[in-house]
Amino acid sequence: MAEGTFTIRNESGGRTLALAGDWSSLTLGDKAAQLGDAMAGATGRTHLDLAQIGHLDTAGAYAILRAVLPTLAPSPMPREAERLFTLVRPAVEEEVATRQHQPWLTALVTRIGMAVFAIWNELLSAANFAGRLVFELGQLIRSPSKLRGVALTHTMESAGIDALPIVITMNFFIGAVIGLVGTDLLRSLGFAILTVQLIGVAMLREFGVLITGILLAGRSASSFAAQIGSMKMAQEVDAMQVIGVDPYEALILPRIIALLIMMPLLTFAAMIAGIAGGMIVCWAALDISPIFFFTRMSETVEIRHFWVGMAKTPLLALLIAMAGCRHGLEVGGDVESLGSRVTAAVVQAIFMIILFDAVFAIIFMELNL
Repeated sequence: MAEGTFTIRNESGGRTLALAGDWSSLTLGDKAAQLGDAMAGATGRTHLDLAQIGHLDTAGAYAILRAVLPTLAPSPMPREAERLFTLVRPAVEEEVATRQHQPWLTALVTRIGMAVFAIWNELLSAANFAGRLVFELGQLIRSPSKLRGVALTHTMESAGIDALPIVITMNFFIGAVIGLVGTDLLRSLGFAILTVQLIGVAMLREFGVLITGILLAGRSASSFAAQIGSMKMAQEVDAMQVIGVDPYEALILPRIIALLIMMPLLTFAAMIAGIAGGMIVCWAALDISPIFFFTRMSETVEIRHFWVGMAKTPLLALLIAMAGCRHGLEVGGDVESLGSRVTAAVVQAIFMIILFDAVFAIIFMELNL
């Protein structure tokens, strides 16, 4: 292999860049940087002379095009070289466009437009996934034997039972914090006994389901996206389709149904743990015995608060599972894509949980529930 060389011949109105030797990933070395420095600040037209060039691959074509693209003039070249330049040209044009200085207002409008376009694509992707999921659920109702029991029970264990310790622990401390804040505030007003009612309503109506949903978003949505995404990277999803296995039936439905089953149970455990944490704080700070605490709660906290909290769980479970599975299916062939999709799944799931929890709060307030 001959090391690549270049010669620049200045002419009227431009120059000719004559390339010789091998321009490939094995022989390129620092020639790309040298060529870039030599062509920096060039004006006029640049013609390429490839008569003496040897072996050329995409790395060499990229280095040459990156140095001369802003001033490149149409030049005759071998058919194989033309094919390589055509292949790498879009990537070089994108890089050159990002390097060019733009007025701040143009750059701002461009970024806003790209963000709006990305949001629109996300909405279309989510709508497409939701429609396909509704269809698959309808098919499953018609033929329940399609449900994979082993995958379902495994997901129920990993996404539900294994999450129970962290859910109980977190909600226990949330209940304790509510008790501490309520005790400090209401005692100064002379209504310390209302702390019991505050703990009951807060944990049953809002915090039990909200904290559980956020924990599952960080735990299960990321897990679903990583599992399905790694299978997508290894082309296992494509292999399943080749042998006639529906990825939605094998990968998506078991995870959706498992979370629909387990989230109400986890939410119930979270409510109990939060109330227990608040009870211990009331016992220690206000000298309210557990018997009096539960008696007072049963008298002042209506059962409707429990059902209001539990009514939110199916939709929140569906949003969490959909975010994880959808982003997992959209992972590309590289690790960067996997990481970005896992992050997007968690962020999107948490955002949707808080958004719909606020929507539920408004609806229930209007219904006087």
